[in-house]
This record gives sequence, structure tokens and C-alpha cells, in this order.
Amino acid sequence: MDEAGRRAPIRNFLIFAAALVVAACARAPADPLEGLAVGEKGRVVRVIDGDALILSTGQSVRLIGIEAPAGPSRGRDGEPGFEEAKRALEDLALGREVELRYAGLTRDRYDRALAHVVTADTLGPEYWLNAEMIKRGAARVRVYPDTAAANDALLPLEAAAREEKTGLWKGRLWAITPADALPDTFQGFQVMEGATSGMHGSDFPGVSCDVLLERSLLVLEVESAAAALCQMDPGTKIRARGYVRNLRMEITHPLNVEILETP
Repeated sequence: MDEAGRRAPIRNFLIFAAALVVAACARAPADPLEGLAVGEKGRVVRVIDGDALILSTGQSVRLIGIEAPAGPSRGRDGEPGFEEAKRALEDLALGREVELRYAGLTRDRYDRALAHVVTADTLGPEYWLNAEMIKRGAARVRVYPDTAAANDALLPLEAAAREEKTGLWKGRLWAITPADALPDTFQGFQVMEGATSGMHGSDFPGVSCDVLLERSLLVLEVESAAAALCQMDPGTKIRARGYVRNLRMEITHPLNVEILETP
């Protein structure tokens, strides 16, 4: 067999392997929002804060998977960082036509649409607004079980923004607090790190267990949708996120607790 003949099987194999790679790439979802229910379109006529806006149809929209500092309400001042987060969403979306993508529950008790939001015009770059707010350090990840689809793609974006000290990550406002340093009187959304020391059952409705933390009075209130977290071993180092009230942090979904190190 001549040289060309000897090389033919190798060449054919490489072509076959390349075809498999192309086919696999074709099957892989190029868009984390692929498969979500497509909702209505509208032009953004008002931005309320960093995770809420109003469309020209009159529909108010809450961007899911993210938590931005809240604005003034009922005589209370806006949270620190509110103006920066609001401006970021205005820069991205005000005046642009957008399309809603639903990841489960479509409306909350205030009749706000609960959605991922993507730009749908040619007035500027194409944006997945929820993700872009995370990238710009203008919002943090917060996951609810009834709108959790595609939210796992947001955590690496937050990690990158935090590492690069982008947006509100550049100061101490969003510094991740050790569990044992969180003030006893703290109330609000928080991201903290600590180590588990044990757990026990809970008498609260819808709560699967309480997770205790080393050298801290803070308790993780693990709701039924995140029940798998009740299997964590003592000494597991975690990063947890949720609303804190009366030294209890609500853990509504497994994505709200990142396992950093196991014992």
C-alpha cells in the first residue's frame, strides 16, 4: 500500500471525528433560555429599580433570578446601591423593545410578569437583561423554585463580577460577610459564608430543616424545595444567599447554597 493509501484511514477517521464534534455542538443549547415559554413583547417605558420595569403595554415585569437594591417605598429610603442599579438597567433597556421568557410561574401576587427579559430590536446590542445586570455588578443572584429555569447560568457570571470587583462589588457594600460576623439585628438580602455545625427539624410550615452554623447565631431555614441541603455534613463550608430576618436566612432553592468545601 502506498503512502496515500496508508493515510486514508487516518484521514477518514479525523473527518468522522470532526463530524461528531460538529453534530454535538449543534445539539448543545446555544442559549440558556432555549426551551422557555416565549411571552409578550413591549417597549420599556420605565425602570423602577435594578430588577423591575414597565412595558408600553402597561405590564410591570420583575426580572427573575436576580436581586437588585430596592428603591424607596412606603416612606422608606432606597437601599444602598439603588440608584446605580436603576441606572444600569435604564442604560440597557429604557426605550428598547424586549421580549419576555417564562421559566415557570408567570405572575406574582402584584400581577407583575416574572420573566427572563431579552432585547428584541436593533437599537443596540442583544442583551439577556437578567444576565447583563449580574455581569455589570448591578444585581446578585437570587433563585426561587417556581422560576428557577436558566438561573444556574447566572452564578458563574456573578462569581466573575465579584472577582473583578465590577459595579457594586467594588466597594464594601456587597462584601461577603462571614456568618459569625453578621450583626444580630441585620435584616434584608445577604450573601454570607460559613461552615455548618449541624441541623435539626423545624416546626415552621414548609421548612424541611434548620441548618446551624459554626460560631454563629444565624440559622439557615431550608424550605422544602431545597430539602436536599438537609443532607449536608457538619463542617461543610458554604456560601449561602437569602433574606435574613430574626437571625434566620430563608433558603428557597438549592442554587442559593454553594458548597465550597466538604469535610
